Amino acid sequence: MRAFARREWGALYATVRTALVTRGWRAVPMTLAAVCLTSLFQLVQNQDWGYQLVQDIGSVRAEDPLWLALLRTPLSLFVPALDLPVWGALAQVLLVFGIAEICLGRPRTLLLAYVATLAGTLYARVGIALGPDAFLGLPAEDAQVVDTGPSAAVVGLAVYVCFRYRAYVTAAMVTAAMVVEVLFKDNLAGKEHLAAIAAVLLVCLVTRYRSRRPGTTRSGAPPIHS
Repeated sequence: MRAFARREWGALYATVRTALVTRGWRAVPMTLAAVCLTSLFQLVQNQDWGYQLVQDIGSVRAEDPLWLALLRTPLSLFVPALDLPVWGALAQVLLVFGIAEICLGRPRTLLLAYVATLAGTLYARVGIALGPDAFLGLPAEDAQVVDTGPSAAVVGLAVYVCFRYRAYVTAAMVTAAMVVEVLFKDNLAGKEHLAAIAAVLLVCLVTRYRSRRPGTTRSGAPPIHS
């Protein structure tokens, strides 16, 4: 078991531990800002005066015009679901965004989070257009359901970091958990999580292909990013 843990998480643990020991919370300023922004959105949307404000700037539905959905998507990463405990969303953002920020750097973390969230948003539109009887189709009423918030970004980042650091068993377990979620709770959020994973896996494959082209060098886990 110890050998498996060292092989699966050794490089990832060493990277995160080194960053936190040497720099402390200064290693994850973007993550701390994301946690604060998520907390702020949660506080505001639970006020009588603030609910519609958050809906207007950060809630995405498939029935929205595409240009409006794309405009709202960046902020939708930080709008927690109203029907779930906010502490769960905050813990996910703190843990996964923090690890990703250390291991991938801030720009790449934000880009991948956006890609994962956008994949779920666009899948919802395609699924509704296909209809409930088609493979991967969705019922029309899902057009009125708010997108997943930070969870699609969290799942996508977790899978990407695991692949980047060769924690393949962990990546497979995260993916399997999302499949089980869809099997037992067939809702839009679960399917958007799978769409996010599919998009991130495609990024992983492209990255792996580019790293194997002639003239490029292959290395182990990447260095710490600032």
